Amino acid sequence: MEAKLVAGKKQERSINDAFASHFAKSVFLTVVGLAILTFIGTRMFSHIDLNLYGYMVGTLVFIGGFFYRFIAWGERPPTKIIIKKGLKLLFRKNTAKTAVSHLAIYDFIRNRGFYRWVQHILIGWGCVLACLVTFPLVFSWMYFTMEDNGYYTIVLFGMNVMKVPAEGIIAFLSYNALNIAAIMVITGVCMALSRRLKNMQARAEQKFIYDFLPLYLLLFISITGLLLTVQNVFLHGWMQPQMSLIHQFSVIVTLIYLPFGKLAHIPFRPMSVLARNYREHYGEQHMKECKVCGDKFVSVEQSKDVIQVLGVNEIEFNMEDGFNLAELCLPCRRKYRIARFSGYPTHQVKVKEANQNAKG
Repeated sequence: MEAKLVAGKKQERSINDAFASHFAKSVFLTVVGLAILTFIGTRMFSHIDLNLYGYMVGTLVFIGGFFYRFIAWGERPPTKIIIKKGLKLLFRKNTAKTAVSHLAIYDFIRNRGFYRWVQHILIGWGCVLACLVTFPLVFSWMYFTMEDNGYYTIVLFGMNVMKVPAEGIIAFLSYNALNIAAIMVITGVCMALSRRLKNMQARAEQKFIYDFLPLYLLLFISITGLLLTVQNVFLHGWMQPQMSLIHQFSVIVTLIYLPFGKLAHIPFRPMSVLARNYREHYGEQHMKECKVCGDKFVSVEQSKDVIQVLGVNEIEFNMEDGFNLAELCLPCRRKYRIARFSGYPTHQVKVKEANQNAKG
């Protein structure tokens, strides 16, 4: 009998037992994946650019910080519910539309003003373009070789993809992709700084470490990156080794800082697609009616999840009136809280707030 129990326990073991935590497993598997891709891309480590070694180390540190932050965030009960149920709804027909809206054209920001939308487009896509160029180069997934006939060969994961003229448009865009990204980021950051320094409300609410430092880091990276091109083209390489180290240092510092500052919302942003799917899907099923006024305000599923999360955190909002506070719409919830302090049942007054349907 005991032998069967031991055998049963052995069968229950999984890969998770080999790691101390989800964090350790995620980092290990990611680093192994990067190593395999680098092995393939460099043709068995035969083509490695050691000048980019610092960026590689910075990226590995960033991966550790990112997973630490993401797992700590993802283990929270509300986030865990959104991720778990959102992944099940990933293949809804509206997922592609939502992804484009949230991750590509930033519709949610355009609704807040054209100026802010343009600055986010420039910063966001400038950073994305820079990452799409930098990381493949750092890990040697992509590189260029040149023959004597004036043609570049683009090598992707160890395979010769295409040959392009050294003076052609594809080669020109390849050379200057990071310069284009830097100009986009500089323009967007300057727009953001201008708004934050001129807008009195923004000045009162913004903090240097959280709100301004990320912009200054992006600005510094972009300017030093452009200076490398200026030094190479116009100054014949004067002071380029020193500027290269300064630029590399700024990138590494930003990568280390990124998971723990405001810039962390960039890699976290795809989770908004899961949240939108969750809200839309269950909103189409059945809406929850407020226990006081009867208005429909959230989905039944979301209301249940809120009550469940509160229970997990040992927070009980079961009222003497026989309902949970999460089962009230926001106006009735506010009036009920007033009733608790005043002793008068304000939540039963059949008058809606003056700003009930206010926008903005």
